[in-house]
Amino acid sequence: MKTTLGVASTLIIMASIVVAEPSGTFRQAHEVGSGSGSSLDPISKGRVFQITEKVMSRLVRPDMEGRPSPDLAVSWSANEDATVWTLKLREGVTFHDGSTFGSEDVVYSLERVLDPEMDSPARSAIAMINTVEAIDEHTIQLTLDGSFADLPLLLMDYRLRMIPEDAGDTIATTGVGTGPFMVESFDAEGTTKLVANMDYFEGAPGVEKMEIIGITDGQARLQALLGGQIDMERGITAQQRVMLAGSDNFKVQTIPTGNWRGLIFRTDVEPFNDVRVRKALRMVADRQAMVDLVMGGGAVVACDSPVGPTDQYRAEMECPQDIEGAKALLAEAGFPDGLDIDLHVATLEPTWPVLAEVYQKHAAEAGIRINIVQVPSDGYWNEVWMQKDAVTTRWNERPADQALNEIYLSTAKWNESYYKDADFDAILSQARSELDFDARRALYVQAQEHLFDTAGTLIPYHVTRLVGTTARVNNLDAVENNAVRWNLITVD
Repeated sequence: MKTTLGVASTLIIMASIVVAEPSGTFRQAHEVGSGSGSSLDPISKGRVFQITEKVMSRLVRPDMEGRPSPDLAVSWSANEDATVWTLKLREGVTFHDGSTFGSEDVVYSLERVLDPEMDSPARSAIAMINTVEAIDEHTIQLTLDGSFADLPLLLMDYRLRMIPEDAGDTIATTGVGTGPFMVESFDAEGTTKLVANMDYFEGAPGVEKMEIIGITDGQARLQALLGGQIDMERGITAQQRVMLAGSDNFKVQTIPTGNWRGLIFRTDVEPFNDVRVRKALRMVADRQAMVDLVMGGGAVVACDSPVGPTDQYRAEMECPQDIEGAKALLAEAGFPDGLDIDLHVATLEPTWPVLAEVYQKHAAEAGIRINIVQVPSDGYWNEVWMQKDAVTTRWNERPADQALNEIYLSTAKWNESYYKDADFDAILSQARSELDFDARRALYVQAQEHLFDTAGTLIPYHVTRLVGTTARVNNLDAVENNAVRWNLITVD
């Protein structure tokens, strides 16, 4: 007997908007966070997601409420213990190079992610998949290493894009996919040009061309928007919103998300390898003040959990500022006179400098002396993040299981705080194999509470994203980036 686990097991027709012949050019910036190492390979650390999201498709994508919905897979179902999943693929789809999309491309794309030699950060998202098998031209079967009821949620990962079979050696520069736009020219640090894919399976896009422009500094991106050099900036500040909202030349969207900004203290180096020090560093934060001063109220307080406020597995916790408690923990750990910490900050993310300054004031109340070290935005992700002992970070929204595994599992590629905790790993493993929803939720909550006691990551809030566009932009979905239907955008 087959049982369906997940939202969709039958074909769901995605909403669409009928548009005229593609016309005009939509322009957007990217941050060149990987410098010259920026790439169109969707599973690489240097992938420019502002490009890959427009030229490549996933098997499963989030709908406007964040639920799994069809992309290149039109339906999915599982056996009774959720160890074997069967996906039916969309027929009649072609890649930008003219080749036909089918099962072998899916096998190749997923096996490439799972290959340890590829060392892909995306591997942890689907590490539970043991085998990927083509049943026929438009059916694949995924066999897992244990029961897992939430697989469709993980297949929505923004990096799990399907590429042609054997395209791995060239995909970093060609960007061949099945998405609504095709790469005309790629410039890692300059302007990448895209053109409409007239054969896109959901119909021709609304704009004829897109340009993705490398601009490293957040303030420079705002100036580019104000000057009309770009049409959208996803992540303007509350102060910048006032500037845009007062003009008929711009539009602003307000989007609650599970995105977060935070501070990382590496748990593998002194003094952060002491759990008491890590806890004290997080206890000094006045999170509501951070929401008010950094985000202008446009955020939701988080108690160091990466799980978004609307996620079904979100743990409800309280985390008031506790200066005296922090002092006591530091004294117990051998630091009665406080600590001196170099915190590395770039302007790549506009709110990072303000977040660091607010935290600096909070920490000083407990004798923690924060020295803010300004570093270049260009190459930040390669040269500072996961290299220095204390840094700023940011993550986009992910389902609870993916966020917890990808950021904190001992073996995760992007375990940025170098957090190693066998008890935490065991809780996640048990949660993944639990088929009862209530029991599974209790385990994910337990995992978040464990992080609150032991982690080296300060997550003060989840961001309410402010998206600024020029007034000529129409049909931009007011949702998190991962769910935007780029093919629907038009420009006047």
